[in-house]
Parts: sequence; C-alpha cells; structure tokens
Amino acid sequence: MAPEPAPGRMMVPLVPALVMLGLVAGAHGDSKPVFIKVPEDQTGLSGGVASFVCQATGEPKPRITWMKKGKKVSSQRFEVIEFDDGAGSVLRIQPLRVQRDEAIYECTATNSLGEINTSAKLSVLEEEQLPPGFPSIDMGPQLKVVEKARTATMLCAAGGNPDPEISWFKDFLPVDPATSNGRIKQLRSGALQIESSEESDQGKYECVATNSAGTRYSAPANLYVRGPAAWAQNPTGVWSLSSQFLIVYVCVCLRAHTLCV
Repeated sequence: MAPEPAPGRMMVPLVPALVMLGLVAGAHGDSKPVFIKVPEDQTGLSGGVASFVCQATGEPKPRITWMKKGKKVSSQRFEVIEFDDGAGSVLRIQPLRVQRDEAIYECTATNSLGEINTSAKLSVLEEEQLPPGFPSIDMGPQLKVVEKARTATMLCAAGGNPDPEISWFKDFLPVDPATSNGRIKQLRSGALQIESSEESDQGKYECVATNSAGTRYSAPANLYVRGPAAWAQNPTGVWSLSSQFLIVYVCVCLRAHTLCV
C-alpha cells in the first residue's frame, strides 16, 4: 500500500519530474546567435576586390547566409568561403563592377533558437573617381618558397591619407595573428612574419590597405613551404637542389662552358 502524503505536501510523479530535469539540463547550454564579427562599409575600386567578414557565436552553432536586395547572393563573381564550421563566413566579390555591385549586403546568423541580422554598404568607384588619399599598394607580397620550420616574411607597404591600416587574407580568409600563439606576427611595416613555418601556412596571400577613403587589395602571392633541401645527382650527372617538388637550377658561364647546378 502506497504511503499517503504528509499534510500540506504534494507528491510529484517521479518519471515526469526526471523528464523535466533532463529538458532543463539539455537546454542549459543553448543560446541565441550573437555576432562577434560584423561586415563593415567599404569603398572599392572597379575591377578590384571586396570582402565582407561575418561571424557569430551561439549554441547550437549558427549558420551564416548572405543576402543582396532581399535575395541570396548568387553570381560567378561572388564567392562565399566558410570557416569556424559555418559560424563564420566571408563574402568575396571579384572583380568589382560599378553600379552592379553597389548595394547593401546583409549577413544573417541562424540557429534553432533565433536569427539575427547585420548589414554593410558597398560602394564602387572608377579609377578616375578615386578621392585624394585613396590607398595605394606601394609594395605587395611576392612569391616565396621557405623551408619548413624557417621564418617566412610576406612584404607589404601602402600609402594613403590618412595612413591606411594593413590587414592580410590567406586563401580568401582573414589572417588573425592572435590565434597563432605568437607564431604569426604583423610587423609595424605591415609585413606578415611567419615563424617556424608549417605546411598549413602554404597558400595564397593578399595584403589589404584600408582608410576612410576606401580599400585596395594587393595582387595575390603564393607562399610554398617545403621540406629540408637535399642535393641530388640526376642520371645525366648534373647536380640539382631539390626540395620535394621544387627544383632549382643555377647556371654560371665559365668562358666556353656553362655549369648548371
């Protein structure tokens, strides 16, 4: 015979109570999306590049989508590159077109608990329309081959008024030195210094100069990270310096003979 409840007390069925506790515990870590990076208004150069970066946090992880004039972006010149398991996204437009690309671009972050939006405006100018002080790339990065574990430096120098801020993209994604445990640094000159190079550092790098007048991208340059170099003799008896797939031949003219190493 089941015990009777004491006066003034109410018996709660055990199974429903456990179910409720489980639901509360399961929902405890869930949260609506919150932006941690939002796209910024940009003025770009016709024929150049524009990139909008958007990232959100939340649980479950939100997904990022991009809209232009109320429609999901879609064009051969538009590329969406995801990172952070889809919670971060870069909208890259290249080459820029006057009027056609000038618009408000909207970033939406969505998870099962909600949806948030933010937006940025893109303006595009022809070369002859550029205002005084528009950024210039005086020296962009160049193709570089570095031995693994060595230091690689990708150079960048820019001018403009006011002095532009320099940032970097690798394979169309923003480079964040703060996440590299000090291994990657941006020098005061604007150059990107990569210490103890790893294979994951290999890729296509661009430096970006931005000030209140606009944004200009450098031409991209590849960084290759190779294993330790080794001298090897090929079947013809000519020595070559090889590093995995890289073969370097240096030819020196000695009077009537040419020596290649």
